[in-house]
Amino acid sequence: MNKCSGCGAIIESDKILCERCFRIRNYNEYTKVELNNSAYIDILKSIPENELKLLIVDLFDLADLTKINEYLNGEVILVLTKRDILPKSVYEENLLNYDYKVKVSDKIIISSNKNYQLDELVEIIKKHKKVYLIGFTNAGKSTLINKLLYNYFESELRITTSPLPSTTLDILEIKLPNLTFYDTPGIIDLGNITNYVSSKQLKKITPNKELKPITYQIKSEQSIIIDEFAIIKTNNTNITLFMSNSLNIKRVYREVTTDLVKHEIEAKNGFDIVIQGLGFIKVSKTSKFIIYTLDKVSVYTRKSLI
Repeated sequence: MNKCSGCGAIIESDKILCERCFRIRNYNEYTKVELNNSAYIDILKSIPENELKLLIVDLFDLADLTKINEYLNGEVILVLTKRDILPKSVYEENLLNYDYKVKVSDKIIISSNKNYQLDELVEIIKKHKKVYLIGFTNAGKSTLINKLLYNYFESELRITTSPLPSTTLDILEIKLPNLTFYDTPGIIDLGNITNYVSSKQLKKITPNKELKPITYQIKSEQSIIIDEFAIIKTNNTNITLFMSNSLNIKRVYREVTTDLVKHEIEAKNGFDIVIQGLGFIKVSKTSKFIIYTLDKVSVYTRKSLI
């Protein structure tokens, strides 16, 4: 039995790719696979403490890192990726100083798509013989490895990537001269909207270029409709939305009926309201909000990232 070179799944043949990866790469046909986080935690526990771990975190979609904090031992570098998605006006010092509530040895901000600070990351990597990439689903682990393989290691191997969750199914070993990468399956955030939408919907939700924030000055009760995915109701405040430019977002001054699930939340000045996986709302002053979104999607406040 061999492992698929694209996702790490066991295949009982001499093929390089499993049928699932073959169809993702050649036909853009994605077959969803249900995984559970207990298997991922077992993988985290199995990583030797003395090996380098790169904790890949999507700056646009910050996950709750406290869920894996207790399993992080030894040298852990926090790699804050997808810098190209956040507006250029965002100060990187603020991103580096933000409290991610996780114990790490160092932090670095990168963009795999723009090759931003990859030279600096490679300098860290080359000091080690084995490097494990860990993090949540869709954080950009496999995309980063592919870019490193292409730019720095003259390797023709490519890992299967997809915007949908759980593309990597098992730990995947990539042996290079003097270095071995280990790509791991992402831990699943069950509150993330990406678990509950189709591939077509996901293309709208997932930003692929720099966000253009939208600010609303709200002086009376109004609703902000975010495509088919969410509705924001509030009064007498200013808000700024950081979400995919592909979403159809509009403001209405009438009562809106919906089958979406209701969340009542109070957000203070200096905090964001996060609709997990869809984006976040920067709040200008303490205000009450009613947020409607898809069932099982987490809605919460956090100290403002920007």
